[in-house]
Amino acid sequence: MRRAIPLIILFIFATTYLHAQWRVADDVWLDSSNLSVTLPDIVMQDIATPVTFKIIDPALRSMVHGGVEVTIDDEKQTIDFRYGEAAVDVVFKTSRIFTVEAGSYSYSRHVTPVPLWLSVLPPLIAIIMALFFKEVYTALFIGVLVGTFIIFYYQGHHFFEALFHGFFAVIDTYVLNSLLDKNHVSIIIFSMMIGGMVGIITKNGGMKGVVNFLSRYANNARSGQLVTWVLGVMIFFDDYANTLVVGNTMRPITDKLKVSREKLAYIVDSTAAPIASIAFVTTWIGAELSYIQDGIKTLGLDETPYDVFLNSLQYSFYPILTLLFVLILVVRRRDFGPMHAIEVAARSGKVAPKATSAQLDFGRETEPDENVKARWYNAIVPVLVVIFGTITGLIITGLQLVGWDAGASFGTNLSHVIGSSDSFSALLWSSLGGVVVALVLTVGQRILPLRSSIDALVEGFKSMLTAVLILVLAWSIAMITEQLHTAAFISGSLIQLDISPYLVPALTFLLAAAISFSTGSSWGTMAILYPLILPATWYIGIEAELEYDTAMSIFHNVVSAVLAGSVMGDHCSPISDTTILSSLASSCDHISHVRTQMPYALTVGTVAIVLGTIPAAFGVSSLILFPVSLAVLALIIQLVGKPVPKAFLVKS
Repeated sequence: MRRAIPLIILFIFATTYLHAQWRVADDVWLDSSNLSVTLPDIVMQDIATPVTFKIIDPALRSMVHGGVEVTIDDEKQTIDFRYGEAAVDVVFKTSRIFTVEAGSYSYSRHVTPVPLWLSVLPPLIAIIMALFFKEVYTALFIGVLVGTFIIFYYQGHHFFEALFHGFFAVIDTYVLNSLLDKNHVSIIIFSMMIGGMVGIITKNGGMKGVVNFLSRYANNARSGQLVTWVLGVMIFFDDYANTLVVGNTMRPITDKLKVSREKLAYIVDSTAAPIASIAFVTTWIGAELSYIQDGIKTLGLDETPYDVFLNSLQYSFYPILTLLFVLILVVRRRDFGPMHAIEVAARSGKVAPKATSAQLDFGRETEPDENVKARWYNAIVPVLVVIFGTITGLIITGLQLVGWDAGASFGTNLSHVIGSSDSFSALLWSSLGGVVVALVLTVGQRILPLRSSIDALVEGFKSMLTAVLILVLAWSIAMITEQLHTAAFISGSLIQLDISPYLVPALTFLLAAAISFSTGSSWGTMAILYPLILPATWYIGIEAELEYDTAMSIFHNVVSAVLAGSVMGDHCSPISDTTILSSLASSCDHISHVRTQMPYALTVGTVAIVLGTIPAAFGVSSLILFPVSLAVLALIIQLVGKPVPKAFLVKS
């Protein structure tokens, strides 16, 4: 024991000496050779900016920790260099020389923070340019360019230099980074696969077979409209395919049944986008999941995009009510507004003039060859593969992550499993399966040779190019708005205006409808609004101190409101792509189609927002709101609508 005493004294002396040397050596260790201080490239005004400290020499990382004194702008702070790195949040309000001192290390940089109000310019200018140019591609590109210019200008570049660098950064930074995201690429591949499958099952006669099968039951004006409605709901996976196939194939039948071209165009248009926007497996779902994914990623919410989408369906009042409104009109044989006069005229034999050669040629590329035998199962089987393949993929990936809780109910388990699933993988697997099955059915029955089948597949890929372009530009502007903290500015502005979070879904619906009406693009509207309104909605709810479940229900309502408002504005817009396609496919005068459809769309939209979106935000159950809204619409049809004469099949 006596021998150990000197060793203990020596140990205490050594540790005390080394600790003193550590404190003395701080001035030596913390110099430019072993410490770095970095600021983000983008510094926003009034937003906490992380200043990162990092020990360069790995040998020192385990030694320099536990309270190192650092002076930041004459204010001393103690930083714990755990694992060799540390970060301190600094709020920049004005342009200034930012300084840091640590030991013998000193750092200074002139910082000019980007005014927070400028963060709203990229999306705002995108909206304004969309109104001006009447198309969304140029608008989104200019929106991204404005964002890159702001970033480079406030990094110290001169005006034209910032414009030059910003122009090329649109492609080499933002578009490229958008395409480097695995989930984004998954969405592109899925969309192209669905487009390719549609191309194949159209060319192999599958779509026509479905139409031919259902058209057997069309023997009067009402049943003809019912068949058109059923077809519109069945071809749910793509609104373009829906419009072209249903319009072109049902036009000769409805003409014989003395149904006006305007009514045909209305049924086609009002089933295409509504069903495609809310169905589980469509060309829309990829884009919707992508926007939702970006929103919850920005907010750091512990939610999956598919789970958010499923929860938002209970608030999809306009799309669902539109589908049912069309059905009530047909079943009740009543119309109102300009549509009634045109329908009465059609029943008396005053049908629309014969289609022009240009109208007849339109959509021919989507039709099978004359010698192709139309078989309905060549379309149904691949579609069922996609549907059940997606459900199976969701369950498999969800089970791999969370498993099955034997103590919980089946419904709870299924919801939890699907909510935790990898929806992107499920969509990729199912779409690939659908394409392969469509190819096997086409080539195996010798309907088309392999080369022609692949040509149809490629044509389907091409049909999705416009959607992919919108997606990529939308992802790019979403990156800009995230870096510039646009959501913080918008939410802060709304908070200052003291807007109730319960009114945000209704305001979102109206804003989405206005943008969609002005641009004619529901996809473009979603691309512009989702990156802005989702984070802003969440921040407003948190600022109002809402409980998590309440804030989440409003968030789900807003997710649906963007989509619903986009579809409604699209239905009213004379420059909408699907509205134009519906007119062309039905060989209907375009302005007449818009004029007859708008009163119906506005009626459903008003009921949807007053009796659906607003009370749902205050917590009223959708199980109550949907029946009430539907009853009100039926009452409107009964009171305002007028009977339309019956008409039966005209033998030719």
